[in-house]
Amino acid sequence: MTAEPRWLTATELRSWRAYVIGSERLRQRLNSELQDVHNLPLADYEVLVRLSEQEDGRMRMTLLAEQVAQSKSRLSHQISRLEAAGLVRRTHCPNDARGVLAELTDKGLQQLRTAAPTHVEGVRDHLIDLISPEERAVLETVFERVLTHLDQA
Repeated sequence: MTAEPRWLTATELRSWRAYVIGSERLRQRLNSELQDVHNLPLADYEVLVRLSEQEDGRMRMTLLAEQVAQSKSRLSHQISRLEAAGLVRRTHCPNDARGVLAELTDKGLQQLRTAAPTHVEGVRDHLIDLISPEERAVLETVFERVLTHLDQA
């Protein structure tokens, strides 16, 4: 006999649904703002940001997939589109013949520099400026705990 599930209380359900709907609508809004102004999807922006944060503008594809929470296959298709647009290029890993790196191009860096103010303004307008410093600290604590839990699972 299986145990009865621990059903969510009304309060827990409201919290869960607010998170699901709120986070999805936030991503949709940020995506629309980048698309409308820069013709750059949020997912592509996130890849460009991660590459720009590396000292040499390059990252192993497997690590990049983890950092942007995508499958390796999906990231590979995305990188193909970004390559076609001239924003990134693939190179071979110098110390691992099987490894492939994604590398930010000068055009990709310029696209990122152009789009970043729009994205940051959206993040501020639609989230950061709506919550107090204490709430931001709670948000950070909660999602770092969730990420740690999921990484250990």
